[in-house]
Amino acid sequence: MKAMELASNVYAAGQIFEQDIKTVASYGVRSIINNRPDNEEMGQPLSADLEQLAQNVGLAYAHVPIVTVPATEQEFDDFSRVYEKLDKPILLFCRTGARSTALWQLQQRKDDN
Repeated sequence: MKAMELASNVYAAGQIFEQDIKTVASYGVRSIINNRPDNEEMGQPLSADLEQLAQNVGLAYAHVPIVTVPATEQEFDDFSRVYEKLDKPILLFCRTGARSTALWQLQQRKDDN
């Protein structure tokens, strides 16, 4: 897993896998948001499986799939509501990290207003 630091307590990554859950927990991440729809691609872990693993190591986990690019207003509202509630540091992920990064940028604009 290769994560990009978006802010001091926010990271974005491409698809994470089971082994990455323990790694991010060891780095102090407290929450994960999965912005990838299940079954988007063969071999992709199911969100429910990743959620169980995250909970097993004490991480909060939310699945907020973004199907359209750019995200619809409803998709962003769903993301924003979850993002604001979860403890930081937080890891956002999707297939490449691009959707998650775009959502975070929208969140920053919302927070600045």
